[in-house]
Amino acid sequence: MPVDVRRLTLLPEPLKRAFLEWIDPIADGMMHAGLTPNRITTLSLFVLLASGAAFGMDHLRTGSILLLASGFLDLLDGKVARRGGMSTKFGAFYDSTMDRLGEGALFAGIGIFYTRTIVGGEGERWPVLGLGLCFAALTGAFLVSYTRARAEGLGLEAKVGMAQRAERIIYLGVPISIFGAGPGGFLLLGILTWLTLISWITVAQRIFHVQTMTRAADAEVMQHAPAAADHAAKGT
Repeated sequence: MPVDVRRLTLLPEPLKRAFLEWIDPIADGMMHAGLTPNRITTLSLFVLLASGAAFGMDHLRTGSILLLASGFLDLLDGKVARRGGMSTKFGAFYDSTMDRLGEGALFAGIGIFYTRTIVGGEGERWPVLGLGLCFAALTGAFLVSYTRARAEGLGLEAKVGMAQRAERIIYLGVPISIFGAGPGGFLLLGILTWLTLISWITVAQRIFHVQTMTRAADAEVMQHAPAAADHAAKGT
């Protein structure tokens, strides 16, 4: 049986489901404390802004831990919304918008990290390469979100892909929280390269997915287009 490249992911779906079930009691506790999904989203944003600031000030392990905390809160706002019957269109819009704002601040902080002068002779940080990879990773992250949003605007679902937001947070947050940026920032450069690669692969997966879903309808439109144009021409 051929592999459907649109469905290739980095984190197994059973593992994701198990983790989401594990955090159910935490989501219930937040509901009982009176926290609404939008308040949790706002809290997640502030934590992510603090993460970007920490990266920019060379506190990479702190920044990575804050990044993971923000991702955890981002999961919880959706959980609280669904379990508490508080899902709204504005909530979905607000959550997605704040995610993009937070990601922009995060990669800005990482970019600043690569432009700062190193004290103590740790080696060069490759500022041009670091900034370039930050822009490439951020563009990929934004396009991953945009392709899904644009598909949903057409009445389609495009949640497929190798690297959704959770994967990007884990692959950036976990190694840096343990090892830091590495000598001269090379470990972080490698992670940025990996994030760029998997983000752009995800964009390609979603484009292919939408093309597959719309192929029949588009073919029918193209088939009838010449006849409609001919009829219009005869009517003039």
